[in-house]
Amino acid sequence: MSWSDKLNDTKAQLKQLNGAIPETVAGFGAIGKSVKKDGALSFKEKEYVALGIAVATRCEPCILFHTEALVKLGATRDEVAEVLATCIQMGGGPGLMYSGKALQVFDELSSKS
Repeated sequence: MSWSDKLNDTKAQLKQLNGAIPETVAGFGAIGKSVKKDGALSFKEKEYVALGIAVATRCEPCILFHTEALVKLGATRDEVAEVLATCIQMGGGPGLMYSGKALQVFDELSSKS
C-alpha cells in the first residue's frame, strides 16, 4: 500500500470517527484551527514542529498529515530532512540524558544497601 493510500484510508477512518463522536472531533479540530494562524511562528514552522513530534511519538498517521501539510505549504525536501536530522539527534539525546540519571539512581540506591 502506498503512503497516499494510507493517507486516504486514515482520512476515511477519521470521517467515520467524526460520525460517531462529532462534538469531540470538532473540539479537536478547533484546537488545530487555533494554532494554524501565523503568530510568533509561521504555520509552516509550526508544521515542522508537529512533524518532529509525530516522528518522536511514532505516530504514522500524524506523520502523514503533517507531511501533507508541509508539501502544501511549499516545504522543500532539504528542509524536511533537517527536521528529521533533529529528530534523530533528539531521539538519541534523551537516552543519553536519562542514562546519566539512571546511573545516579543506581549509585544512590546501591550505596544504601
